[in-house]
Amino acid sequence: MRVIFLFLSLVLLSACKKEEKIQEMTPEKTLLKAVDISSFPEIVAANQLYYNELGDEVELPDMLQKAGINTIRLRLWVNPVNSHSGFEEVHAYSQLLKSKGFKIWLSIHYSDTWADPGHQQIPQQWQALDLPVLKDSLLRYTAKVVKEIQPDFVQIGNEINSGFLHPLGNIENNYAQFIDLMNTAIEAVRTYAPQTRIILHYAGIENAAWFFEKVKSLDYDIIGLSYYPMWHGKSLELLQQTIDDLAATFSKKVLIAETSYPFTLHWNDLTNNVLGLSEQLILPTYPATPEGQKQYVRRMLEISYESVGCIGLCYWGAELIAWKGPQATDGSAWENQALFDFNSKALPALKEFAAQ
Repeated sequence: MRVIFLFLSLVLLSACKKEEKIQEMTPEKTLLKAVDISSFPEIVAANQLYYNELGDEVELPDMLQKAGINTIRLRLWVNPVNSHSGFEEVHAYSQLLKSKGFKIWLSIHYSDTWADPGHQQIPQQWQALDLPVLKDSLLRYTAKVVKEIQPDFVQIGNEINSGFLHPLGNIENNYAQFIDLMNTAIEAVRTYAPQTRIILHYAGIENAAWFFEKVKSLDYDIIGLSYYPMWHGKSLELLQQTIDDLAATFSKKVLIAETSYPFTLHWNDLTNNVLGLSEQLILPTYPATPEGQKQYVRRMLEISYESVGCIGLCYWGAELIAWKGPQATDGSAWENQALFDFNSKALPALKEFAAQ
């Protein structure tokens, strides 16, 4: 009897140690929960206000923090036509956000305007440079940005499916030069902001494995993916499988670097919206309603949590209400995908960040 008791005690002790080991290997997962609010300084300058769900006026960063957002993503243009998204604005705003406790995620476009798969226009002041001089300018610019801002995360380019700094950095036509330019920018980050984690950002999930195979020689930390159902397919299951496959294949963590969803198909100014058709939606699961948007955000957060390699997501255009007024033809093309309704009041989707 004594022998049996001793045996059972050893089995129980072994089971307890095994359970402790499993818990050590699978700690509670803390997600990076980000929003891109790059236009907020411009919106604030127009005296536009934001309100909570009760209709009380709020400071947007404070409300986002209370809602569970821990990271702010900001775009950076080299020499924009006005001061918005230029270095001085982004530097000042990032320091303010840091003082409030946010992590800073910089999306450096390496352009004077929007950079995406179809647009990777070299900054005007660099257009006449040959490769050696361009590399020097790229190194100095990147070094200045990361040294002075010291972001927690930085993208070397934005949605660089086709490369960046075209034509010299075109991944199809000038692959070796693309890699050379990427290495130059990465060197600046590693030297002047060694704690900053580097993201390489690809738009979509189709051909993502091809792209990250092409850049596997580069020294980076995180795979970033844009995912919008209207452009990148309506299968959230495929999104999740792609995240898992990329993480396993390339031994990298993955971020959903951009996503969003509409709460309506209507508009609040005279600027054409990017999304306005029912065929752009995931129906019937996620209708263009406040509840549909909420359920979409919830599912995206669940995917981020469930996928072993995923560390979080960023909701793009959270702030993009129709801030120029109802008659503006150059206002917001995204107001029906913001996290605030047409009265600038917080939508239910915002609360999902705190729930996950």
